[in-house]
Amino acid sequence: MFPTALKADSSPAIVSLLRDVLRRGAECRFQANGHSMSPFIKDGDIVTVSPILHSSPGIGDVVAFIHKKTGRLLIHRVVGKNGKSYLTKGDNTFEGDGSVHEANILGYVRKVERNGKKVSLGLGPESFLISLLTRKGLLLSFVLPVWRVFRSIVRRTVRLLF
Repeated sequence: MFPTALKADSSPAIVSLLRDVLRRGAECRFQANGHSMSPFIKDGDIVTVSPILHSSPGIGDVVAFIHKKTGRLLIHRVVGKNGKSYLTKGDNTFEGDGSVHEANILGYVRKVERNGKKVSLGLGPESFLISLLTRKGLLLSFVLPVWRVFRSIVRRTVRLLF
C-alpha cells in the first residue's frame, strides 16, 4: 500500500502502475477525482482499491476500471452483469458506461476516507439497493433530495443539543 494517496488521473503511467500493483495482490490508495459517485465518494476522498483475486464483481460492488472508449480510470458501481461483461454507472450520473469487460476491471473499492474518517455508506449491504436505484435513475431524482433534507435536519438537531 502507498504511504500517501496518489491523485487519480488517467495518465497511462498511473493506470499502468495501478494495474501492476493490483495484479501483484497489493492494495492501492489514491485520491478520487470527480463527482460521478457523489455523495458516496466525493472529489478528494481517499479510496482504497483491492485486487480482484478469485471472485468476480457482483451487482452493487464499486469497482475501479479502465473505460474501453476513453482509456480513463473510472470508479463506478456495478449495476448489471452479462457473462464476463458488466454494466457500470456512477451514482451521480444519468448515463451508464456501457459494457465493461472483466479484463478492464482493476479492483474493488474497499474503503473510502473523507477528512480522515471512514465512509461506509454505499459499500455495505445497502450497495445492492443503491445499485438498483442507480440503474433505474431513481437515486438522483428521489433518494438524494430526501437525503439532503434528512441530513440538514440532523445537523440542526445536533447543533441544538450541543
